[in-house]
Amino acid sequence: ISVYGAQLSSEACRELGFSSNLLCSSCNLLGQFNLNQLDPFCRQCCQEEAQLETRKVGNISLNVNLLDVSGEEFHYLSFFLQTIAFVRSDKPKLFRGLQIKYVRGSDPVLKLLDDSGNIAEELSILKWNTDSVEEFLSEKLERL
Repeated sequence: ISVYGAQLSSEACRELGFSSNLLCSSCNLLGQFNLNQLDPFCRQCCQEEAQLETRKVGNISLNVNLLDVSGEEFHYLSFFLQTIAFVRSDKPKLFRGLQIKYVRGSDPVLKLLDDSGNIAEELSILKWNTDSVEEFLSEKLERL
């Protein structure tokens, strides 16, 4: 695979095996594992730490699994209890531009949308607690 130019899409990065929250500092570690051939792809999929800091966006979509707790899905949902607690609380109402979408089988994901409504950035929040979700949203969205 040859890739040249600017950043890759989040979908292309996932197909290459890179997380949507990949920090560029992680790419520096590839050489330690004789994985230098991955460096160009890593650099096109990563985010500088400064990019993750306080930058307000217009809208964020929070995708979560349907809250059906029967049988096998209860075990699956137990991984996201913190996200579910956040969604069921009054906290989502505090953020202008936050949209909650229930998607069967979806890991909890925050999708930061640009002014046109296109996905600008996608972050897995699988292991985030409610305080982390609230803090991130406070940095990125206007509070009501």
